Amino acid sequence: MPDAAPPDPGFAARGLIRAARAATLATQQDGQPFASLVTPATAPDLSILLWLSSLSEHTRHLQREPRCALLFTGAPETENPQTAPRVTVTGRAARIEDAALKARWLARHPYAQLYADFADFALWRVAPEGALLVGGFARATRLRQAELRPDPAHVAALAAAEADIIAHVNADHPDAVAAIARGLLGGEEGPWRLVALDPEGCDLGLGERVLRLAFPAPAADAEAVRKALILAAREGRAKLAAVHP
Repeated sequence: MPDAAPPDPGFAARGLIRAARAATLATQQDGQPFASLVTPATAPDLSILLWLSSLSEHTRHLQREPRCALLFTGAPETENPQTAPRVTVTGRAARIEDAALKARWLARHPYAQLYADFADFALWRVAPEGALLVGGFARATRLRQAELRPDPAHVAALAAAEADIIAHVNADHPDAVAAIARGLLGGEEGPWRLVALDPEGCDLGLGERVLRLAFPAPAADAEAVRKALILAAREGRAKLAAVHP
């Protein structure tokens, strides 16, 4: 398969990973591969978060062999499934105890509150070590860890500002959040809220529904997030006005 890299393959791969509501997890036992459906979220540094039951076969595999892979798939461009953008991430999984990252996973999957405190469930983190991005049919790019991960300075800047940004936007600009959710992302009417953000975009939530807004470029700091949200809200309002003049 020939290489034909998109303008920023790392940014494209991160966008696919962060937007995915589901992924395929590949594990192995005694040399026998095994694939299963999982529901991922991401930490700000792109570590992949999984909420796994110890009763699941893939969890037992990871307990014995932490090396694994995850496949994230976007929507195909045509009826040919091979035109779908996708990225395969390789890494190592480890069980962790982190209340903030658990809350981040639940913000992405709020329906899971029903079993969030079951004794057999725990948070796992997969540290990405590399990836293969396929932008569509015959468009493949291999990414080293440094090319895949977001800029550490961007991650640190947004981690420090995230709580304040979310509180400010939800308290002072709920109309902008609603315009983005309804006008740009196809959401229904309701009290949409900003629930999480990272250098590649942000998540908006309403009840058990979560929508992803992808930024047009990596956000380096709180000011970049502010500008991206203003532009998105402006575009959302314009689209709503065109439909309901």
